Amino acid sequence: QVQLVESGGGLVQTGGSLRLSCAASGRTFIFSNYAMGWFRQAPGKGREFVATINWKGASTNYADSLKGRFTISRDNAKNTVYLQMNSLKPEDTAVYYCAARPYTLATMVGEYDYWGQGTQVTVSS
Repeated sequence: QVQLVESGGGLVQTGGSLRLSCAASGRTFIFSNYAMGWFRQAPGKGREFVATINWKGASTNYADSLKGRFTISRDNAKNTVYLQMNSLKPEDTAVYYCAARPYTLATMVGEYDYWGQGTQVTVSS
């Protein structure tokens, strides 16, 4: 059983910052063997790709619209992946999910094997 638990969401004003965390656990889950991704889902919309990082943390990929504002990182010693979000806008309001898949980067929802329950981010105007 793999558990991904997101935290760090909340209410922030436009222009503010948040750092999301996703802690991974599981009896046979080896975090350093998995690429991690962040996705988000706004009310009434589909789940969309935000960022991904490979198993080593050496490669990353971002949604084009978020490049320069969001940064994904990971700490394999802590089994945790992070999403630093800066210059937040009201359109960033969504539930943010982390996800895991073996080794390599991916941008599609269907390419990930494990998902967290999500954390709400609300950006007020």
